[in-house]
Order: sequence, then C-alpha cells, then structure tokens
Amino acid sequence: MSREYPDSPRVGVGAVILEGDLVLLIQRGGTILPGKWSIPGGLVELGETTREAVCREIVEECGLEIELVDVCGVLDRVVCDADGRVRYHWVLVDYLAVARGGTLRAGDDAADARWVRIDDVETYDTTDGLMDMIKRAIDLRDGTTGSMNDSEANDSEANDSEANDSEANDSEANDSEANDSIGRGLGG
Repeated sequence: MSREYPDSPRVGVGAVILEGDLVLLIQRGGTILPGKWSIPGGLVELGETTREAVCREIVEECGLEIELVDVCGVLDRVVCDADGRVRYHWVLVDYLAVARGGTLRAGDDAADARWVRIDDVETYDTTDGLMDMIKRAIDLRDGTTGSMNDSEANDSEANDSEANDSEANDSEANDSEANDSIGRGLGG
C-alpha cells in the first residue's frame, strides 16, 4: 500500500523511551523528513499487534530491547491535497517504554540514535508535536495523568489537522511541512 494517496489508513507506532531526565531520540535517515529528530518507531506489519510492532521497530532502529509501560498517545494525522483528496492518513500509537537490554546504535533507517536531556530536546530540529508527546510520557511515568485516548487525541489534534491541511494545500514546495504533519518515527 502506498504511503501517499493510500486506499486505507496506515498504522504507525513509536516509543518514548525515558531514562531519568533523558529521552531516546533518533535522527531520521529515510526519505520522510530526513535529518529531523524524533522518537523511534515505524509501521505495523500485517499480523502484528502494535505492541509487537513497536518492540520490533526499536530493535531495528536502535538496537535496544524495551519494556512497554502503557500507551501515552493515539493520534490521527490526515493531510489532504488542494483537490481535497487524502494525501496521507496515519493512525499513530505511541508508547511509554524503558530500555531493558541491547546496545544503542543507529540502524535501519535511522541516521543517528542518542540519549538527549529532556530539557535540551527543543534545541534539536524535531518532528511536529514531539515535545508534547514526551511530556505526555513523563506525566504517565510520574503518575500525574493517564494515557491519552482516541477522543482526547482527536480533540487536541483538531486545530493541528486544519493547519496541516492548509500547509499541504499550498504547493509542492511545502512537501516537508506536509510530511512533518504525518508524525514521527514512520520509517522512510
């Protein structure tokens, strides 16, 4: 199935992997948003659960084995072209996770992988909405809020979606902005 102009939504997964005041980030090396920093993740393959997919993706992209804590966000990303056709449609499931083994390395479509101080994340060229998802994961880890459900995600993304639609409609020159609205961790 094509990522652009799909006939049904694509499902992507990601992991916010926290270690104290550090978060694991990857620098994207594929064709979607190359050079941007994000959480690791990718597409769910046929027959996989989202939990299986995110664990597989983290091994492939980072060389780490993880333990999943809980879902920290479920987001819809729908980008239409100037004619109103759906150009991209993603359902993204992000998990809070902790590293349990392996050796950190950039693999698969990641150009780099590193632990970053959470306070320094905003100094990196990141994908859209990354810091918000990290904050949700921190809240979940610290027990200050529950995970974000579909309804809450849809409500919080409503304004974002409208802005992303207009960005995608502007021109081919805005491909990077349209791709940025797709989300993080979706291999290139």
